[in-house]
Amino acid sequence: MGTTLATALLEALAQAGAREVFGIPGDFALPFFDALESSGRLPLYTLSHEPSVGFAADAAARIRCAPSVAAVTYGAGAFNVVNAVASAFAEKSPVVVISGAPGTRERGSGLLLHHQAKTLDSQYEMFRQVTCDQARLDDPATAGARIARVLASARRYAQPVYLELPRDCLGEPCAPVWAEPAPPVDEEALAACAEEILARLAQAKSPVLMVDVEVRRFGLEAQVAKLAKRLAIPVVTTLMGRGLLDNADAPLVGTYLGLAGTPEVSALVEDSDALLMLGVILSDTNFGVSARRVDLRRAIQALDGRVTLGFHTYADMPLDRVVAALLARAQPLAQARAVAPVAAPRGLAADEGAIEPLDISRALNDLMDARGRMPVATDVGDCLFTAMDLVQTDHVAPGYYATMGFGVPAGLGVQAASGRRPVILVGDGAFQMTGLELGHCARHGWDPIVVVMNNGGWGMLSAFRPEARYNALGTWNLARVADALGGAGHLVRTRAELAKALATAHANPGRFHLLDVRLAPGALSPTLRRFTDAVSRLHG
Repeated sequence: MGTTLATALLEALAQAGAREVFGIPGDFALPFFDALESSGRLPLYTLSHEPSVGFAADAAARIRCAPSVAAVTYGAGAFNVVNAVASAFAEKSPVVVISGAPGTRERGSGLLLHHQAKTLDSQYEMFRQVTCDQARLDDPATAGARIARVLASARRYAQPVYLELPRDCLGEPCAPVWAEPAPPVDEEALAACAEEILARLAQAKSPVLMVDVEVRRFGLEAQVAKLAKRLAIPVVTTLMGRGLLDNADAPLVGTYLGLAGTPEVSALVEDSDALLMLGVILSDTNFGVSARRVDLRRAIQALDGRVTLGFHTYADMPLDRVVAALLARAQPLAQARAVAPVAAPRGLAADEGAIEPLDISRALNDLMDARGRMPVATDVGDCLFTAMDLVQTDHVAPGYYATMGFGVPAGLGVQAASGRRPVILVGDGAFQMTGLELGHCARHGWDPIVVVMNNGGWGMLSAFRPEARYNALGTWNLARVADALGGAGHLVRTRAELAKALATAHANPGRFHLLDVRLAPGALSPTLRRFTDAVSRLHG
């Protein structure tokens, strides 16, 4: 039997860097799932709800710097995954969404089809809004070229793409898919761009390098670390870029959070007269709580395939080529200076005291100092800000789009893609959305350590509206939920119990461990408290 559209697609996905598929089958998608299972080309991890499929694929793509696949059925499945794909789009993660669809003959039947919304094209039009490229593979003669174009877009822009598969086309003959080459770059313009950037840095009194998500998405951490070291320039990450350069030999100082961050990092960034911003998304979470703001007229921005210096822009400058051109020309800056890194809090007092979020940071830092770094997946809320006090380690979080429910499936995606046991930090509100996905751990061989910051409500919203009753959720006994899902539950009320539970969880791999950490009433991390204070001052 020759190459079919299904086998050509699976081979193209593998050649583009995909190493796994997360999915939930449905009738319109069954032919694709059949092909996936029979071929064995990519492993399939099924979950319980489509948002989790999207979050897991997003996290896998982030941790591996390569596409990952979310496979769903038409309508009821695809519309369910839209929010997760929107998050990946906003935060630049190359998720390949593959949706089954009505067959070409069904589309002409004149009948309304189950799972159909307004029209049969409503789903396709919806995904236009949250993906950078799309194709409907309804013609095997042109399918190969369409697949090549869409997968090239996922890699080129580090954003989600969408492929729609009519269920009666998967078995049709299809030519192999040939990868599209990268578009050419004007070498003279690239050289001029690099030389102007380096000249601007050389003339500055206090140059600083800031890194964000595109550095990870395009696999540039080693090169950027080498560049920073060669220039002898201090480096900071944004909130979204937390965890970058964790294994690199780079002069990393800390994470910039404006008024919510440490004063020394905020001053370093805001006083810089030449801030080189590599892959930095200009979002409110990255820059919205700085009273002084960063003066973008003095900044150098390399993002979205272009470089902007002051009031002019070099177009068509891919970040990888810019970094390579800088490396080829960089020399130590005359005004180079060493800036001490911000120390992460350590030394948990393992006593009978009530637990604050900062205690969780200390306990995890102590654990990783003793046993080695672990990747971390966090949800939104105070768990996101608590993670800012962790040691530098691989980190995935919805820092800009800020959707709840990301943490647990993201942690599962991290382990599926990397093979490394992760720590998952999640609040009880977000856990109620997607925490039951832990029930799949035994089947797929995953054993994360899940730390639930349980305060009986939406704690971050309570920080803004402390008198509002609508933020209360009640206190659920999540440790017992863990036992029912095949994991090990630990009810944690004191710092001593926290230290013991983490040690036990780490020493007993093979199944997931869930720490139901009951926080002290009203407890907030120092970073969240500074964040809410800053937002309150800015917005009244």
